[in-house]
Amino acid sequence: MTAFTEQIDAEAEYLLERGKPMPSKNHSKLESRLARLLGNDYEEKYDIYVELSLELNTGRATPDLCLFTPEVSDWLEDEIRVKNAPLGVIEIVSPKQSTQELVDKLDLYFGAGVLSCWIVIPTFKMINIFHTKHDYKTFMNGELLDEKLGIRLNLEEVFK
Repeated sequence: MTAFTEQIDAEAEYLLERGKPMPSKNHSKLESRLARLLGNDYEEKYDIYVELSLELNTGRATPDLCLFTPEVSDWLEDEIRVKNAPLGVIEIVSPKQSTQELVDKLDLYFGAGVLSCWIVIPTFKMINIFHTKHDYKTFMNGELLDEKLGIRLNLEEVFK
């Protein structure tokens, strides 16, 4: 019973700290893979951050990945919560995450000025790219294209 209560405590602590459920193995694998694929092909175009805490004018969030215009890093002055909105965010759906949570995040991101929001659904090997809450495209095979960010990804590489 102790292991069970420790797991519940760990999940509750993560949820409080990050505002989202604890990631699963598939979630973690996809987060790493997307960061690598985007970094390999778009490092010159974007600064790509994983699990960066944002404090936007619409609220707090910690997207799985976010993309910013590149800037020179200041290694002497770090930021705990970044206040400017990223150009794009990527949210990978966790097994226990609700649809309403995702809708709320879209409102938060687009209200802050984010241009593109990807919702990755590992179970269905699917990525929805939103440019507004009601304007989105679904990609399940072949090549993903985010026209606003100028990003192309081979979905076979993402979900291999």
